[in-house]
Amino acid sequence: MVIEGVGRTQQWGEPVQEVRAGDVVWCPPGVKHWHGAAPDSVLTHMALTGVRDGQNATWKEKVTDKQYNASTPGEDDHGDLSAQHAAIGTVGAFTAAGDQPRLRTALNEALDAGVTVNQIKEVLVQMYAYAGFPRALNALGTFMTVVEERGGTDELGPEPTPLPEGTDLLGLGTKNQTALSGAPVTGPVFDFAPAIDQYLKTHLFGDIFARDNLDWRSREIATIAALATLTGTESQLRSHVGIGLNTGLTEAQLRGLVQVIRTEVGQPQGDAAATILDDVLKNR
Repeated sequence: MVIEGVGRTQQWGEPVQEVRAGDVVWCPPGVKHWHGAAPDSVLTHMALTGVRDGQNATWKEKVTDKQYNASTPGEDDHGDLSAQHAAIGTVGAFTAAGDQPRLRTALNEALDAGVTVNQIKEVLVQMYAYAGFPRALNALGTFMTVVEERGGTDELGPEPTPLPEGTDLLGLGTKNQTALSGAPVTGPVFDFAPAIDQYLKTHLFGDIFARDNLDWRSREIATIAALATLTGTESQLRSHVGIGLNTGLTEAQLRGLVQVIRTEVGQPQGDAAATILDDVLKNR
């Protein structure tokens, strides 16, 4: 509860917010976040927290200057898209493109923005399903080098919670895929080759999307950026733009991602993604 002054706060994966006297901000339990005074103001506030196992907070690494100075919504080229999501987008794009020099830069920027080592691993592992094993393995090799060069000082972040033994991955994957897509996914290609339907549901949506150390919105940011970078994937990009909206990504955030694609990947790819986004929004 802000008593006096102006401050800044950010939940991981969300844009920086400006808060003023009278504002009340609530952060869900277990969500990484920070808050503090704005650069030109003193902030007086009251913070209330719960206590679990005798601990009311788990203190993480210091907020970097880049995180603190990230523009509030509307002030930068990415609009409502956070610095973390913008970085995840470029990691997905350059992994799909197989562009190791620019991927190296994107990986460093993601770590600087506060994306953890294990979250980046999740992005790179997931990319095998959209860009193939060779590109994903090459990207993981580049990331190993980046982590070593940075001296192992970056936050590792949590590992995914193991699924209970005996989990029905096909059932779980079907449930996850339906939730993401908004309806059961069917089609003639799945009737023609039922094995691909089973692999998608069991492994991609049942196994990978059940790994809980990277949220679905972040996974879709990476996927959309990757598909926008590749050629001949317009149908899949259209589907995942819809899935991104279903996960809670806003139109402004997706337009921010389109701008990231324009500036980092290329104008043609960004323009094509913008056209698909406009069409999806018009038909929802």
